[in-house]
Amino acid sequence: MKWLAFLFAFLFSATVISNSSVSDLGNSNQPNKLPEFTHTQASSWINSEPLTVASLINQDKVILIDMWTFDCWNCYRSFPWLNALEEKYQKQGLQIIGVHTPEFEHEKIRTNIEKKVKEFKLHHPVMIDNNFSYWRSLNNRYWPTYYLVNQQGEIVYSHVGETHKGDRKAVNLENKLKELLKNK
Repeated sequence: MKWLAFLFAFLFSATVISNSSVSDLGNSNQPNKLPEFTHTQASSWINSEPLTVASLINQDKVILIDMWTFDCWNCYRSFPWLNALEEKYQKQGLQIIGVHTPEFEHEKIRTNIEKKVKEFKLHHPVMIDNNFSYWRSLNNRYWPTYYLVNQQGEIVYSHVGETHKGDRKAVNLENKLKELLKNK
């Protein structure tokens, strides 16, 4: 009987997480402004030299932060959508930044992360957040979580959970993205 109660609790929490969307995260501790990146060493970045939020804002970029870890199925099943979004809007001013925050010890090894970045065909910058400092600065709680940031550095939209082209979360995020890019 205990296992049935556990199963119910697990399924309920998974449903709540998967149905959460950006503005209804309910995380009142989420900052209004995107915190500066916490890792400034070249060894903490893949596909890029270290970036700063300030430099991206100065370039009038709309930023999409993808909080992920490579053993998260929901994360990697969202990559085709994320890659399509990048391809479609990058020239208009979208900058995707992946923040890889590991759940397990083997996910902290840079070569393992690099293999997964290549496997998933991620071309955007990825910051390695092995010590959870950026995770904590956003008061993040889940993989994947997406944060959409306007040209002033304000977090204007966020959502939790696996996302695919055409689903409600993807449509909401893309509509907000188009609105921000239109205002450039």
